[in-house]
Amino acid sequence: MREIDPIRLEVMKNAFDTIADEMALILMRAAHSPIVRDSMDFSTALCDPQGQTLAQGVTTPMHLGSFYDAMRHLIERYAGDIHEGDTFIGNDPYAAAGQHLPDFYIVQPIVLDGRLVGWGTTVAHHSDVGGIVPGSNALGAVEIIQEGIRFPFLKLEERGRPDPKLWEILRLNVRVPDQLTGDLNAQIAACGAARRGLVELMRRYSVDEVLAYADELHDYTERLTRAEIREIPNGTYRFTDHLDGLGEDPVPIVFECAVTVEDEEIRVDWAGTSRQVEGGVNTPLPFTKAGVYTALRAIM
Repeated sequence: MREIDPIRLEVMKNAFDTIADEMALILMRAAHSPIVRDSMDFSTALCDPQGQTLAQGVTTPMHLGSFYDAMRHLIERYAGDIHEGDTFIGNDPYAAAGQHLPDFYIVQPIVLDGRLVGWGTTVAHHSDVGGIVPGSNALGAVEIIQEGIRFPFLKLEERGRPDPKLWEILRLNVRVPDQLTGDLNAQIAACGAARRGLVELMRRYSVDEVLAYADELHDYTERLTRAEIREIPNGTYRFTDHLDGLGEDPVPIVFECAVTVEDEEIRVDWAGTSRQVEGGVNTPLPFTKAGVYTALRAIM
C-alpha cells in the first residue's frame, strides 16, 4: 500500500469512533432495563481482526479496559471456529476474562468476502443474573456460585442461527427474563451496527487499506502514549487506601499501589494489597487493569 497519509488516518480514526458511538446509541435506545437505558452501565467497542480495540463508545471506562483480555480468551478458545453470523456470549471473570457476573459480553465477528476483518464488541450490566439476592450483587456472597449464572464464551448464535437452549437456560435462571433478553438483543443489534459500518467503510476504501490504517492507528497511539509518559517525572509514586471491611468484626481491606515511571514506561505494582476476602468485593485481573488504564488515561 502507498505511504500512510496523515489526513486519511484522521478520517479513518473518526470513522472508527463514529461506528463505536453508533453502537452505543443503538444499545441505549433498544435496551429494556433502566440500568442500561438510563444509567448507561454498558460499553461498546470496535476491534481489529486480532481483537485489539480500535475505537470505544463514549460510555463506561471501567468496562472498556477489559475488552482486550476478553477478546484474547474468545479468540484462543474458538480459533478455527469463528464464522460469519456467529454471536458469542460470556460473563465469567475467570473462564471469559469478565468483570462480575451481571456484566455480559455480546461479541460478533465481522466477516467480509469470507475474511475476518474485525469485531463488534459490547458489554452491559444486566438487572439480574440469578444468585442469592435480587440484582445479583451480593456483598455477603462467599463464593462466586452464589452470585448468579456463569458463562464461558459460548455461541448464542451460530452462522446466524440462534441457540434456543441457551436462551431458555438464561430465562430460567434470572428474576427478570424479559429485561435480560431485551438487553441482550439490544447488544446484538449494536454489534450489527458495527458490522454494517465497518463493511461500508471497507467497501469504500478496500479491506487492506482500512486494516493498514488500523495498524498505523495502534502505532500512533503507542507513540502518543509514550510521549505523554515522558512528561511525567521519573520516580515511584505510592498510595494506600482501604475499604472498611466486612461482617460484624470488620478488618480493613487494604490497597497498596506503587506507580513507577521510568522514561516512557509505567509499571503499576499492587504488592501489599489485601488477599481475597469472603465477600462480593474482590476484583478480577481484567477489571484491575481497566482501573489502572482509566486512571492513567485521565492524567495523560
